[in-house]
Amino acid sequence: MDICKKLAAELQIRVPQAEAAVKLIDEGNTIPFIARYRKEATGSLNDEVLRSLDERLRYLRGLEERKEQVLSAISEQGKLTAELEKQIREAETLVAVEDYYRPYKQKRRTRASMAKERGLEPLAEQIWEQSLEQEAVLCAQNFVNPELGVETPEAALQGACDILAERISDNAEYRTFLRDAMRNCGSVISEAKTPGAKSVYEMYYQYEESVRKTTGHRVLALNRGEKEKFLNVRIEMEEEPALRYLEKKVIRRKEPYAEPLLRETVRDSYRRLILPSLEREIRAELTEKAEDGAIQVFGKNLEQLLLAPPIVGQVVLGWDPAFRTGCKLAVVDATGKVLDTAVIYPTAPQNRVEDAKKVLKRFISQYHITLISVGNGTASRESEQIIAELLREIPEPVRYIIVNEAGASVYSASPLATEEFPEYDVGQRSAISIARRLQDPLAELVKIEPKSIGVGQYQHDMNQKKLGEALQGVVEDCVNRVGVDLNTASASLLSYVSGVNKTIAKNIVSYREEHGAFRSRKELLKVPKLGPRAYEQCAGFLRIRGGDNPLDMTAVHPESYRAAEELLKRLGCRPEDIPAGRLAGISKKVPDVKSMAESLGLGTETLKDILKELEKPGRDPRDEMPAPILRTDVMEMKDLKPGMILKGTVRNVIDFGAFVDIGVHQDGLVHISQMSHRFIKHPLEAVHVGDVVQVKVLSVDTERKRISLTMKL
Repeated sequence: MDICKKLAAELQIRVPQAEAAVKLIDEGNTIPFIARYRKEATGSLNDEVLRSLDERLRYLRGLEERKEQVLSAISEQGKLTAELEKQIREAETLVAVEDYYRPYKQKRRTRASMAKERGLEPLAEQIWEQSLEQEAVLCAQNFVNPELGVETPEAALQGACDILAERISDNAEYRTFLRDAMRNCGSVISEAKTPGAKSVYEMYYQYEESVRKTTGHRVLALNRGEKEKFLNVRIEMEEEPALRYLEKKVIRRKEPYAEPLLRETVRDSYRRLILPSLEREIRAELTEKAEDGAIQVFGKNLEQLLLAPPIVGQVVLGWDPAFRTGCKLAVVDATGKVLDTAVIYPTAPQNRVEDAKKVLKRFISQYHITLISVGNGTASRESEQIIAELLREIPEPVRYIIVNEAGASVYSASPLATEEFPEYDVGQRSAISIARRLQDPLAELVKIEPKSIGVGQYQHDMNQKKLGEALQGVVEDCVNRVGVDLNTASASLLSYVSGVNKTIAKNIVSYREEHGAFRSRKELLKVPKLGPRAYEQCAGFLRIRGGDNPLDMTAVHPESYRAAEELLKRLGCRPEDIPAGRLAGISKKVPDVKSMAESLGLGTETLKDILKELEKPGRDPRDEMPAPILRTDVMEMKDLKPGMILKGTVRNVIDFGAFVDIGVHQDGLVHISQMSHRFIKHPLEAVHVGDVVQVKVLSVDTERKRISLTMKL
């Protein structure tokens, strides 16, 4: 198999692009580095395509490796034919390879293998070849051997048929045909394990849907319902067409003695061996596809959350709501430094509202707080009402926002939080994290395991290794897209920079603490364990403001510094013009980018990127994202009426819709059918996490706490 041609066809890119990407990956380059600084080589493939290519590359290489193992194993048995070798080498999936290997695979003891041990294979061959010259029972009489456990002719026949049933089941051609039939014509069926039992899976108590049409979120819901012992799930398809197909393949001529045996053997093979095996395979296939889809949605949601625009220049009060243990508060200044902490008890059972308001008024007055960041967990609604009351009582212009606090408690109890804030308890650390999430979402959220952030669906039910790897890649892409301030970034944030692992990240912070702020990117080479290779991968993503070289504050890679300086010289500019912001519109001075790039020894795409950086040095892509909605008052579900038009923030996107925060504590659901006047296959075609959207209330169910919304205004 030509892997590069295969990758090019699958990803709809040119073969030279695939070859260049594979070469760069094999050389140890990271995906962010290739996407940003090797555009000429790959034809400007973005990080998303490169990650897909990397994943498929690993699969296809694993497939080729497995083929060699299988060919070797069959060859050692002396059973490898030229035709079989050709079939295996041309197989395009691991499933197909395993189908071809199945008859030669070392199996645990089966009815067929025991029958072979009893010497019944010659009888099986006579039945298979339909060469019985008399009644089957009479032929079987010759194979009766009490010493081997064959007591009667009937037992001999049964053993011979068991051998043939396994042979039919192991046939790759038959399995491929029936697997495709199950995919196209089978049905997913679920029933209640205990009819009448109350559960969230009641809609699946009598459920049937075509395998072909079953959506990913339904598959994951069925799997969870089965795991929690509420559902029995199976896949069925019509038996008769499958049996007719097998009989046509197996019974090659009318032979009165063998034909009835073969018909019964086909039925036994299908029911006992083929159907259960294919059902497991199809369910595993559906689950894998559903997981891949859910991981993709989770990744998109996480990307939008990480790229939420930072709220800069404001003193923020972080509020971690709770009932019995009190609400934890943390005041954080515009740089993220903790100024003060407190615990108040305005919620049940203490209900010390007035005492809480006194503390809040003092904090707002003393520290000039302009924004309150409230976690959306337990007691969030009650806290929001108290805050709204407070804001009506004070003269200061303070606003509040509800933030997703998923993962805050995980972080606050982690060794990292203990190391960062040893003087504060778990609750106070959580409040600090909630405050800092507004000031710089990316820098704060990278401290939390991505799958704990909670912007997906069924994330705890899927392959955790695959989920972790995918989300790790999303965080890495976001961090490198934004860039990192070398002199202020935490070790957690640095560890996601291209070419920087956790050890190097800690070494960078230690070096910074010992020697003071970095003055140039070259100084990175003095950091222990950060060699030339790691420097090449990471340098362009690390920014230094106010350093010795103004280019260090841009995304221009050091390997292009000489060309960038020559470019500035030709255009009558100086490096000092970069931090002064005097290079706006510089790209207009280069009408022929291609010839300029050639004269500078650069690629055209690289020169375009350099010009963009010189025009807006250290630009933050998050500035283009929608700003969050800041509130001063609170609504309740009882205030909602059908037809009301409101503004809301998309909190989560799932396969069948999106949940939107409209300021009533309970997020409303915009079903996929209510998202657009045009047909869309997935909600991500219409909205992303963090989007600010206008919605209309369709219905409100206060008892079940459900709000139905539409974006079709």
